[in-house]
Amino acid sequence: MSSPDLKRRFFLTGLLQGGALLACSGGALAGNSGSTSDTVTLVSVKADGSRGALVTLARVSKTDAQWREQLPPQSYEVTRHAATERAFTGPLTNEHRRGTFTCICCDTALFSSATKFESGTGWPSFYAPFANENISQREDHLFGWTRTEVLCRRCDAHLGHVFDDGPRPTGLRYCMNSAALHFIPA
Repeated sequence: MSSPDLKRRFFLTGLLQGGALLACSGGALAGNSGSTSDTVTLVSVKADGSRGALVTLARVSKTDAQWREQLPPQSYEVTRHAATERAFTGPLTNEHRRGTFTCICCDTALFSSATKFESGTGWPSFYAPFANENISQREDHLFGWTRTEVLCRRCDAHLGHVFDDGPRPTGLRYCMNSAALHFIPA
């Protein structure tokens, strides 16, 4: 990676870390992604971690009090209020075993370890989701520029953001918060 690319990445990392403090102090972004259906069709995961069949499941919708009771404090802030964990602090950043990364809120399969890569940003990064059907995306204008927020399609949990500076074959970097994910070894 060239020096300007590294400087850009570390500049953005610093901005995101600063933004995490703002988001933690009251920026509520995650929630309803605009879907009004009571069901959602997702790609299931097989026991070996590969893609399974399409399944239609009930959308997960809970009150704020129910989410707060279910989730650890940091996971609650990240998934329900679009906070960002500090870079290099999440336990899944250095997770290198084979397996599947699922939503901490509803267990939807989100990312495969086969697409995980070291981005140098301090957050778990993937070049593709487990299945496009399992995530949703929307524009995020929180910090004065446009980013693409990534959410769990089943429960609307904020997961992180996707950027166009990733490796081949997609050129994308899904920069996710460890606090939004659960890892299931293969």
